[in-house]
Amino acid sequence: MEIFNYGFGVVNKWYNIAADLPAVLPPLRDPDTGDSRIALLTKILPSALIDQELSAERWISIPEEVRAIYARLGRPTPLVRAEGLERALGTGVRIYYKYEGVLPVGSHKLNTAVAQAYYAKADGAREVATETGAGQWGMATSLAASLFGLRAVVFMTRSSYASKRQRVIFMKTYGAVVYPSPSDVTESGRKHYEPNHPGSLGIAISEAVEYVLSGERRRYLPGSVMEFVLIHQTVIGLETISQMPEEPDVAVACVGGGSNFGGFTYPMLGAKLRGEGFEKTRFVAVESSAAPKLTAGQYKYDFPDAVGVLPMVKMYTLGHDYVPPPVHAAGLRYHGAASSLSVLRKLGHIEAMAFPQDEVMRAAVFFARAEGVIPAPESAHAVRAAVELAKKLPRGSVIVVNVSGHGLLDVDAYEKVLAENL
Repeated sequence: MEIFNYGFGVVNKWYNIAADLPAVLPPLRDPDTGDSRIALLTKILPSALIDQELSAERWISIPEEVRAIYARLGRPTPLVRAEGLERALGTGVRIYYKYEGVLPVGSHKLNTAVAQAYYAKADGAREVATETGAGQWGMATSLAASLFGLRAVVFMTRSSYASKRQRVIFMKTYGAVVYPSPSDVTESGRKHYEPNHPGSLGIAISEAVEYVLSGERRRYLPGSVMEFVLIHQTVIGLETISQMPEEPDVAVACVGGGSNFGGFTYPMLGAKLRGEGFEKTRFVAVESSAAPKLTAGQYKYDFPDAVGVLPMVKMYTLGHDYVPPPVHAAGLRYHGAASSLSVLRKLGHIEAMAFPQDEVMRAAVFFARAEGVIPAPESAHAVRAAVELAKKLPRGSVIVVNVSGHGLLDVDAYEKVLAENL
C-alpha cells in the first residue's frame, strides 16, 4: 500500500474510502417538504469541504500550511506497545495503541479542526461556530480558529458545560465564546431550553448552524459525521500503517459520529477492500450503551441535527430528536453514525459493540494503572473492548487500539469512579 509522507514525517494526503466502498455512498437528501437544505450548505460550510464531502477521489492533498501545523502540533503521534496491559491481562495477546492524547488539546480532534479552519479562512470567514459534547472538539476548534485569526463560538451540551469546567476555561483561553446548549442565544436553543435540560449534540449542532446563518462571514465546522471530517482524520490510520510492526487481527476504536473510528481504520479497511493487505483484520466499532446507534439503531435517512436545518444523511440512527442520558463520555452522546460507516456496518465489513459507563470506567482505571496513560472516557470504550477481545482471542493474536485522547481534563468522571472504591 502506498503511504504518502511529508518532509517532517507528516502524511501529505488524506484517504477517502468512498473510492473503495463496495456500494455507492447514499447521497445527501432534502426532506419531502420545506426549503432545500442542500442548497443552504453553501452558506453554512466552507466551499472546499462541500467538494470533499461529495468527492470520490481516493487521495486528497493536504495543504502545505495544514501539514506544517500538523507537524508543529505533534504529528505523527506515537504508536505504543502496551506491554503493561499485556502483563496485567496475561492472555498472550499482543496489544498496541495509537495515542492521540499527546496533541495540545489532548485528542484527535485537531486533525480536522485545523483543516476546516484553514478552509474557512480561505473562504473569507471571520468567525466559525460549532457544537461540542465533552469539549474535546470545542477545544480543538478554539485553538484552530486562533491559529488562523478567526473568532470561535462554541455551543456545548449543557450537562458537559456544568461538569467539564476545565475544558470551558481552556476554550475561553484560546479566545472562544462558549454557550451551554440549549441556550437562549438561538431559536433552536430556546425551543428546547430549560435549566435542567442535559442538552444533546443534535441540539447543539442546530444552534451552531442557526448562528452561522444569522450573520455574515461565518462558517460552521462540524466535529464528526460528515465524510470530509472522516477524511481529515485518516492521518491517524495512515500513520498507524507505517508504524505497525505486524498486521493486526483486530483494530478497535470508539464511535460517537464516526470520525475517530473512520480516521483510524479506513486506511486499513480500504486496503482490505482493494485486496492490498489486512485480509485477516477485523474492525470493531465501540459505542456507549447510552447512544447505541450501530447496535440498536435503524438504518434510514435522518437529520444530523435536532431541528432539521442540515440535509438528511442515510445512517444508523436513534432518531434526531433522541436525547441520550448524561454520561462521562459526552463525546459519544450522538444519535447517528457517518454515512460511510453505516454502509460498512450494513454490509458486515465492521462489527459493533456497546458498553455501559461503569464497565468502561473500570477498564479506564485498569489501563491507567497498567500503562500510565489516563484515557478519555470516550477512548476508554475502545480499551474496554480490547480487554474483552484479548481474553477471547488465541495466544499470539494482535490488537491495535486508538486511544483518541487523554482523560486529564475528565476529573469529574475519575472522581466518581474512584469513589466507588475500585
